[in-house]
Amino acid sequence: MKYAKDTRRYIAFLVALGLVMTALIAVQTFLISAIASPVFYGEFDSNQFFYLSMWLAVVFGMRMVVNYVQGAVGHRSAVKVISDLRTKVLRHAGDLGDRWLSKGNTAHVVTLTTRGLDDLEDYFVQFLPQLFLVTTATPALLVVVFYLDAVSAIMIALCIPLVPVFMVLIGKMTAKYSSQRLASMQQLGTQLLDLLAGLATLKGLGREKGPQDRVKSLGDSFARKTMQTLYVAFLSGGALEFITTLTTALVAVSVGLRMVNADILLFEGLVIIMLTPEVLKPLREVGTQFHNSANGVAAAEKAFEILDQPLPKRDGNIPVPDLDHTTIYFDDVSVYAPGRMTVAPANLSAAIPPGQITILRGPSGSGKTTAVQVLLGLLAPSTGHVRIGETPLSDIDIDQWWENITWVPQRPVLVPGTVAENLEATNINDDAIAQASALTGFDQVVSSLPKGWDTLIGQGGTGLSVGQRQRLALTRALLSSRKIVVLDEPSAHLDAVSEEYISNVVRTLKANGHTVIVIAHRSALATLADVVIDVTATQRDITDELAEEQARREIARGLADVSEREMDYALPASWRHTTGTGTSNTRSNTAEEA
Repeated sequence: MKYAKDTRRYIAFLVALGLVMTALIAVQTFLISAIASPVFYGEFDSNQFFYLSMWLAVVFGMRMVVNYVQGAVGHRSAVKVISDLRTKVLRHAGDLGDRWLSKGNTAHVVTLTTRGLDDLEDYFVQFLPQLFLVTTATPALLVVVFYLDAVSAIMIALCIPLVPVFMVLIGKMTAKYSSQRLASMQQLGTQLLDLLAGLATLKGLGREKGPQDRVKSLGDSFARKTMQTLYVAFLSGGALEFITTLTTALVAVSVGLRMVNADILLFEGLVIIMLTPEVLKPLREVGTQFHNSANGVAAAEKAFEILDQPLPKRDGNIPVPDLDHTTIYFDDVSVYAPGRMTVAPANLSAAIPPGQITILRGPSGSGKTTAVQVLLGLLAPSTGHVRIGETPLSDIDIDQWWENITWVPQRPVLVPGTVAENLEATNINDDAIAQASALTGFDQVVSSLPKGWDTLIGQGGTGLSVGQRQRLALTRALLSSRKIVVLDEPSAHLDAVSEEYISNVVRTLKANGHTVIVIAHRSALATLADVVIDVTATQRDITDELAEEQARREIARGLADVSEREMDYALPASWRHTTGTGTSNTRSNTAEEA
């Protein structure tokens, strides 16, 4: 309810539906008893039988409709909530920045937002409806039983606590295994994503078959965790069925003996016997469906952990100054690499004049791209600050700042669709598009494509070469009306001949009044510069940070050892050596992950 507002309406709907279902169950049992009891008393009336049977059919039909509506609304609500959570997690992860994602979180976010959150559907469709029936049907029907026979109601009330006790005992193990299953799935997903990203390199080195044992080991681990969750789920279902069946049997025997002694009438006796399993059914179903929901809840909790990560402070509200006449300043800016001695850039002080070409120059690892990320407001400097004129960047409205910048990274963002759609152009025959594409050489690329501007490309620009994607991004930058254009290694994927196109683009951008900031290695682009900024890196002392990190790892390792020594008595003895609990296999895997 905190993270997905759509759940509020769904929960209110479930409460109302639970009340309707409770009333239908009570009416159904009374109708069946009213139809059956006259037969045993020899008072059968065909007209009354037909009349009551018709009403019984109506009640059955209404219960079917309610169940269908509950399932249909549950599916729709699940889709909305999952979509909402996915969007929030992806946006939040993006706002946390490259530094956070680079700490091994990228693959976890991908796995969580794809396969992980899909498990929430079972939570909405199967678990939540039964949970709210517990709060409506169980107490209401128990009151009806008490009204008919206090002794039976007391027997049921005494047996009811056994159900949640078993649910807690077994449910804790189910939740534990579900969390382990999600962690195993994320680890497997991370390994696969890393392998796919580096498959070309591995194949080039003849090592593409090397990681298969590791992937197989992770796959087997995921299968084991899944089987453990299912095993405990079946155990849970069996225990709950036993308790509810025993309760129904006790009530039935008690009612039967008292009917023999004429202490209770057949009508009341049938109603009580039929209501007893209905009183316990929501509780039993909650326990049975808990394992279906546990995987989704575990995934949701991981999503909430990401959403609870504090975002970089971006609360500036000052409008962006006039960028046609405002110089951008780096004032002693340094950025510390987390967990490393590197400081890149180090003590960067420079000025970027408006309407000029500024080149950021320096060896690989000196912090050129990091400096641009600081300029874009994507990364906060460890020391120093950036000023736009006399206004600190941190005080400026970040959304307005981004609206004034066109950024062409080394790997341009392209989405599935046509080439024209990726150019973000409404009229592809516009003269400005023709001039821009000719200037970047992208017109030759378009002419070589099978359907020209209507050629479909895939995610990330699949269907175009790396150089062609770069030219598309440059063409898009030329058509932009934003004042600042940032080019990150624009010639990195182009040959020396094609580099002339980059030079033309940079000159044209300047001529059109843009402030051009280029990260460049090649000297050809440096010759175009009005301003050259040399970016350097240095090192710092991180002895204290390493000591703190080592202490945290020791604590985590100690907790892991305690967890490994715990015995899961719910599992068969033959499984315990394969689960990794207390074995050297788990310790070796933990060490490898660390």
